[in-house]
Amino acid sequence: MTSAVSDVERRPLTGRNFRVEIDEGNGRHVEVGCSEVVFPSLAAVRDSWRPDAAELLLLRRAATGGEEFHAWWAKARSGRAPQRRTVTISLIGDDGAGTPMRWRFRNVRPVSLHYSPLNAMGNALLIESIELAFDDVEIG
Repeated sequence: MTSAVSDVERRPLTGRNFRVEIDEGNGRHVEVGCSEVVFPSLAAVRDSWRPDAAELLLLRRAATGGEEFHAWWAKARSGRAPQRRTVTISLIGDDGAGTPMRWRFRNVRPVSLHYSPLNAMGNALLIESIELAFDDVEIG
C-alpha cells in the first residue's frame, strides 16, 4: 500500500519560521512578532489522579513598546476584559509560502504578563512574555 504523502512532505519540520496572529473579534487580525512560542502539554483526557494543572500558551517577543500584550492584560486585570480572542500560530514552510501546520487556540484570555530582568551591566534584549489560558485548540 502506498501513501498519498510524498517524501518531500515527510521531511521533519523546523520550528524557526512562524507567524502569530490574534483575532480581536471585530474582523481585525493583529500579527504580533513573537520570537518564541511555548506550547502547553495538551492532555487528551482529564485524569482524576492527576491534579489539575492549567494548560497555558506562552508567547515571547522582544519588547518594542507595542501595547498589544500590555493593553490586553491590563483590561483583563481591571475586570474590563475584552471579548475572548482567537490566537493562530502558523508554521511557515521552507518555501516561505506554505503552511504545513497551524494551531488555532479559541477563547483565549491573558493570565499573566512578564518582563525579563533589567541589567545595567549587560546588553540583552528586554523580553516580554504573556501567558494565555484557552478553552480549545484545533491543530491542522
